[in-house]
Amino acid sequence: MVSQRDELGRRGEAEAARYLRRLGYRIIARRERILRGDIDIIALDGRTVVFVEVRSRSDTSHGHPVETIDRQKQRRLIDLANAYIRRHRLENTSVRIDVVTVTFRRPSTSPGWRLWAGQVQPQVEHFQNAFESPW
Repeated sequence: MVSQRDELGRRGEAEAARYLRRLGYRIIARRERILRGDIDIIALDGRTVVFVEVRSRSDTSHGHPVETIDRQKQRRLIDLANAYIRRHRLENTSVRIDVVTVTFRRPSTSPGWRLWAGQVQPQVEHFQNAFESPW
């Protein structure tokens, strides 16, 4: 059984991928498993390899989704991206890490995620070069 949180995350990743495609990015991988972790989306923006962390929320009552990426999570994303770069021999390639947040505005009268997930237009925000990386 898929939890509401997992379902929200999957829908957010799907929305983020659609958004990036509309911008002209080419999605080359989703949920790429590496180093006992995963990279949500790997895409090409022209000749730049972009590692995308997706953060999905049903609202912003506990802060903006991007605020959940602390220094430890940033370090983990950099480690995963570096492992991917080494695995695919991309050392001489332009790379960056972006964050895409997807917020689904839940109607106040709806009691649960499943009842409103397909009816809400998500708010998507894109943060290019979201934090300092060693490249």
